[in-house]
Amino acid sequence: MSLAEFDEVDFTHSATRLDRPSAYLLKKARRRGEAGLEDLRRAYKSATVYVGNLSFYTTEEQIYELFSKAGLIKKTIMGLDRFNYTPCGFCFVIYYNTEDAINAVKYLNGTKLEDRVIEIDLDPGFEEGRQFGRGQSGGQVKDEMRFEYDSARGGYGRAIHEGPNGNPVEISMNQARFGARRTFTDSWRPGQPDDQEDENANAPAPQDEMEVDASGENNATNENQDDATSGDYVPEQSRENME
Repeated sequence: MSLAEFDEVDFTHSATRLDRPSAYLLKKARRRGEAGLEDLRRAYKSATVYVGNLSFYTTEEQIYELFSKAGLIKKTIMGLDRFNYTPCGFCFVIYYNTEDAINAVKYLNGTKLEDRVIEIDLDPGFEEGRQFGRGQSGGQVKDEMRFEYDSARGGYGRAIHEGPNGNPVEISMNQARFGARRTFTDSWRPGQPDDQEDENANAPAPQDEMEVDASGENNATNENQDDATSGDYVPEQSRENME
């Protein structure tokens, strides 16, 4: 087996291989060189599959009910937040034989579970410690930088940045900007009314604008006043004097 086998679709066959490893597994194999290729070989001989994109509320009973359709299950291991020990959206399913694990990848990948399309991938084998999330907030890395609200996976993404005193501070990712570890500054401050007017609203009007006197009539400044001799209107008294 070589990685070149999975680079492109072989058009001599009628369809793409259903047991094709995910792009993540192939990328990992290329990055690690010969060790990565060995992991890929072990994945095809393993009886373990990785399941991703699960809801935080999916139970082990639901996992068992779905994956038992591909074969007899030996064990299910739910992925946990490493700080809170709560489900964080992935799990491992271990079968009794390799053929059942490959069948799960072939026929259950892309299945909807609780209205979510789950991702099933080959896995070289479960090791202790892999059941915990590797993100800075304790969950999966993919949930750190999510800007869309996902009610089934904890809402918005989360990240941890250093506060002014150097202690880690958890912030919501809707207060960050495209991966930058900084908070979003808003013009509103606590204690200010929401409908506060702009600072320029109370600024004095420019001199060339219309001024209103106490009687409520508009008086134009000298700059904008029309010359009475150049206008079309001449008062009645002035006409008599002209005659």
